[in-house]
Amino acid sequence: MQELTSDVVDIKVGIDIIRKALEEPVRQIATNAGVEGSVVIEKVKNFEVGMGYDALNDKYINMIEAGIIDPTKVTRSALQNAASVAATFLTTEAAVADMPEKNPAPMPGPGMDGMY
Repeated sequence: MQELTSDVVDIKVGIDIIRKALEEPVRQIATNAGVEGSVVIEKVKNFEVGMGYDALNDKYINMIEAGIIDPTKVTRSALQNAASVAATFLTTEAAVADMPEKNPAPMPGPGMDGMY
C-alpha cells in the first residue's frame, strides 16, 4: 500500500481514505488495550507481512503463526465498512451533525471556599 500513488487528485484522496480505513482496526485495538494507537500503527507499518501487535500480551509477534487473525478477513471487513459509510454519506443529500454544547460550570453552593 505504501508504493501506491497517483497523479490524479481524486485517486490520491481515495488512496488516503483506504490507508486510514486499514489503520483503524489496529488503532482501536491498541486504544482498548490502553496503548497509544498511533505509535502501534507506525511500528506495525515497518514490520514484515504477518507481524502485528498482540494487545493481550502487549508485544509484537507474527500474528499468522500465533493464529490470532486472518489478515485477509480483517482487511476486507475494514474496506467494506469504510466503503459502505462513504457511499452512504456521498449519496445523502444532507447531513446533520451535533454542535458540542458549551455548558458553563454550575454555581457552587453557598459556604464553599472562594465565596464572599
